[in-house]
Amino acid sequence: MDLAYSDEQRMFADSANEVLTKRALKADNQSLWSEMAELGWLALPIPEAYGGFGQGAADVGILCERFGRHLVATPYVPALVLCARLIASLGTDAQRAALLPGLANGSLTLALAHTERGARHTLQHVTLSASADGGGWRLSGEKMAAIGADQADRILVSARLSGSSRDAAGIAVFVIEPGQSGLRIDRYDTVDGATAARLTLTDVHLPASARLGATDDEAGGAFTALEHAFDAAIAAWCAELLGLMESATAATIDYTKVRVQFGKPLAANQVLRHRMADMSVHCEVARSMALRAALHVDHADVSVRARAVSGAWAKVIRAARSVTEEAIQMHGGMGVTDELNVGLFLKRVVALEALVGGAEHHLRRHAAHSARSTANA
Repeated sequence: MDLAYSDEQRMFADSANEVLTKRALKADNQSLWSEMAELGWLALPIPEAYGGFGQGAADVGILCERFGRHLVATPYVPALVLCARLIASLGTDAQRAALLPGLANGSLTLALAHTERGARHTLQHVTLSASADGGGWRLSGEKMAAIGADQADRILVSARLSGSSRDAAGIAVFVIEPGQSGLRIDRYDTVDGATAARLTLTDVHLPASARLGATDDEAGGAFTALEHAFDAAIAAWCAELLGLMESATAATIDYTKVRVQFGKPLAANQVLRHRMADMSVHCEVARSMALRAALHVDHADVSVRARAVSGAWAKVIRAARSVTEEAIQMHGGMGVTDELNVGLFLKRVVALEALVGGAEHHLRRHAAHSARSTANA
């Protein structure tokens, strides 16, 4: 199997790197989103039938790797990977036609509100209730850590139709407008410079058409779609962490060449050179793991996909922690100041780890799917 990038993919990577390098000192995320729309980046993962390019996880990973390299704070993955996949998987033809073209051209922004208190990264943990109310639905409950929900035009909210709080069945996804009566959105800044929101829903009344998919399907396949979408997002974030790690390693190497102590550069210290070599090795391991996750995102066997993605994340998040912490250590006191970006690398790692879980959680998921595959063999 040839795992090298095609000529088109290399050109895309170079172009994205050039654009983001020019924007390195600009903090206007809204204009960046518009620029990404003009460049076709927003259309990248959207199906061709709805105005997109229909590209896969590997191409999305190329872009996300550049986001990590330049520390770009953008809700690209939550909107264009999580939300777009949920709509494509669960939505009716009318819902796809109403939402996906706007995502592709940048005229519509979406966010996903799924995480709840006490979930501890258990994806099927949903307590926000949805009950039939005449010809529509009534939702009540709370969501937290909804990335970009404070700026979104529409918010996808997971809710429980039936069953207990951790049943995979009985979950549905609804499309809510921010101005909906009974909905409260509390915005806050995250440690990595992005924004998130806590949503409080109090008897929010929605029409039947607000539910993604067929309203008479009790199971709905929502959990299956959610799990698949989160696996695709994790694969994209693996690529982002790869770019971040490579940038942190390069910055550390450059710094130790010019920082002089006791009459010689820090890079002359053999122990520090060994530590930087270890950082480079972590980057190479992360590259192979990120590619493995991307290649398995759409695998037909759920257990094969889950093992590949969770196994990759467990390896990459540990490597990213090690690399960014080493970068701070070798920058010395400068590493913990705001004068350098090196501290921001670790903040982004911490934010993503809090969002989708650490290595231990994903190793347990890997083990559970391995046991399931063995039992079915």
